[in-house]
Amino acid sequence: FGDADEIEKLRVNIELQNDVKAYYLHADLSQPETTRQFIQQAAQLTGGIDILVNNAGIQHTDRIENFPVDRWDQIIALNLSAVFHTTAATLPHMQKKGWGRVINIASTHGLVASENKSAYVAAKHGVVGLTKVTALENAGSGITCNAICPGWVRTPLVEAQIEALAAKNNCDIETAAKALLAEKQPSLQFVTPAQIGGAVVFLCSEAAEQMTGTTMTLDGGWTAR
Repeated sequence: FGDADEIEKLRVNIELQNDVKAYYLHADLSQPETTRQFIQQAAQLTGGIDILVNNAGIQHTDRIENFPVDRWDQIIALNLSAVFHTTAATLPHMQKKGWGRVINIASTHGLVASENKSAYVAAKHGVVGLTKVTALENAGSGITCNAICPGWVRTPLVEAQIEALAAKNNCDIETAAKALLAEKQPSLQFVTPAQIGGAVVFLCSEAAEQMTGTTMTLDGGWTAR
């Protein structure tokens, strides 16, 4: 899912810019046992886990009757089941300390639907539901769980959709990007990773102590329609 050199460069930059120790652990989060081992490795390295941000995801688009079964299984495994496994493995560490924040990066597609995205929409709706159950089961314990639902963010996953749209419409990339935004996102601007990061920081703050089981939308007005 990423270039090893770029990942290492990012890890080092995080350490230098923030005066912290940063680790990278490689794991296939589509595999339940590997996912749970990954959490235990992280806990051993850092002495526990206070904040969990679930942000892994893949995409495939097709009509339901044509949707490849293996792609359906992969998307559900990574976009939904991995969230369950990381959360289940992390909660005991948080419960031991009496404090924790679970933040699930869902999507506007956890709230509304789009055609040709059956697996993605089903997974993200599942993440929103799992967020609510996690919040209820840990209410009053010092542990909160919330979901952030971004609209279009110009990630590699969305870039692939822009490229496909450009090929389909025989236009340049930027024209395709504007067309993609115009279809769903009234602001006509991409949500940025920094904006999502800001929402994560807020959900970890004292100001959000009584926010749990909720969804925060950063979607440029997408779900207001």
